[in-house]
Amino acid sequence: MFLSSYENKIDKKGRVSVPASFRAHINSIGYNGFISYPSFNHAALEACSQDRIEKLSNTIDSLNPFEEKRDFFATSILSESINLQFDSEGRISLTPKLLKHAKIRNSMLFVGQGKTFQIWEPTTFEKFKVNAKKKANLNRASLRWELQLNK
Repeated sequence: MFLSSYENKIDKKGRVSVPASFRAHINSIGYNGFISYPSFNHAALEACSQDRIEKLSNTIDSLNPFEEKRDFFATSILSESINLQFDSEGRISLTPKLLKHAKIRNSMLFVGQGKTFQIWEPTTFEKFKVNAKKKANLNRASLRWELQLNK
């Protein structure tokens, strides 16, 4: 799983080191990189494994092929997705288009989201986190444990 948050600076060549725990998780599922695309909801980037983007693609493909929604999702997610491979030192280089979407300049924050992670400009995320904590507190009753019955 992708847990915790890590801030790393972008070097002079535009590369950034991916947190070791994130790289280890990605490597453990058989990949040497991840997929990233602009978030719908935030000035941030979504990041996931190849398996996850394939699952998302399959979900999009399950929509009616002649329905506009299908094209909207495919265009907004799949056409904007970039496959980022780790270099020998565990770094990646984000495209200028992705950096612009997330307003990232000097450093970025890798934010664990369980099965996925996000990449944020650090001060933007801190502002979002304050609001997210308030909303999570208001909505905490909607989180429920599933009961497992032994058969």
